[in-house]
Amino acid sequence: MKAWAKKQAIEGSIITFVADPRSVLTRALGLALVHEGPMSVLGNPRCQRFSMLLDDGVIKSINVAAAEDDPAGDARPEVACVDKMLEDIAVAAAAAA
Repeated sequence: MKAWAKKQAIEGSIITFVADPRSVLTRALGLALVHEGPMSVLGNPRCQRFSMLLDDGVIKSINVAAAEDDPAGDARPEVACVDKMLEDIAVAAAAAA
């Protein structure tokens, strides 16, 4: 995670990368990727593609890219990408104002 964070140049930003090597958080959030199609290629347990906006430990939004016809979320990753997160941050800021 440190190497990925360094490559993405997030140091000093509001972004935090969090590892979940045993899928504890992934399972608690109900975001385990269990569909046999992607798992037959990936092997080890993974989480679904998602982004989450937290404020002081409270989930303000969670965006999951997976769909019934796309369990890995590959067809519409934008659901969990930066533009959606910026939208979520703006909504949260407006609600807090």
